[in-house]
Amino acid sequence: MANLKEIRNRITSVSSTMQITSAMKMVSAAKLKKAQDAITAMRPYADKLTELLQNLSASLEGDSGSVYADNRPVNKVLVVAITSNRGLCGAFNTNILKQSTNLIENVYAGKQVDFVAIGKKADDYLGKRYKVIANHSSVFDDLTFDNVAEIAEDLMDKFSNGAYDRIEIVYNKFKNAATQIVMTEQFLPINPAQEGETGNADYMFEPSKAEIVEQLIPKSLKTQLYKGIRDSFASEHGARMTAMHKATDNATELRDQLKLTYNKARQAAITNEILEIVGGAEALNN
Repeated sequence: MANLKEIRNRITSVSSTMQITSAMKMVSAAKLKKAQDAITAMRPYADKLTELLQNLSASLEGDSGSVYADNRPVNKVLVVAITSNRGLCGAFNTNILKQSTNLIENVYAGKQVDFVAIGKKADDYLGKRYKVIANHSSVFDDLTFDNVAEIAEDLMDKFSNGAYDRIEIVYNKFKNAATQIVMTEQFLPINPAQEGETGNADYMFEPSKAEIVEQLIPKSLKTQLYKGIRDSFASEHGARMTAMHKATDNATELRDQLKLTYNKARQAAITNEILEIVGGAEALNN
């Protein structure tokens, strides 16, 4: 059994860790509320914009469709992996890295697959194993639509000039603080809506469909990427809050066990001292 000083030091260490994890949990909970409100507010807009875009692309297919809807044979693929800049958030980053690895080893095996990292964790892991052509980790320092739009424009340029035949986005979709869903979305080319997917809505267009598509597609793609990053940002804080909550509970349980062990050891030491005193007194009497 460890001596009393060692147990006291461990209790002090565990208590300090518990204070840190508890503080991190509270910080993430505060940030999560703002991030959750942001993604919840923009989802209906982003989904409706995507629906309109798919309907328009389907109606223009084979006529005057956009270059962003060009389905070419897939030989070169670009995967945008969205992680966080910091750790201590459970399996949040690991799930994205596993899915990214699955894409390059299974889904697109034998094809050229490059990466764009959004988040330091993706750049650190993927950069050592695969080709990362760009790292946009700094976008989390000032997460605005304009900053994300610049990244989206770069991706659109790479697709339109033929550098890549398909672009995929891998991110965590926010469901609630305890649940994040790993999503793999095709960013480019745009998938037209299949018959029956969006109902029988009939729209009147002014000016022409082709002109609207040319203006709507870039905006929709920027919004799609912004939504993915916003989803990931909210998921990160939810995952970190949950991880720190569990860490705090585990630290509390460990501290209680150490205190019990300390009290038992202290009681045993006191008992031994009493026995020694009694034994010495009896020896003097004899």
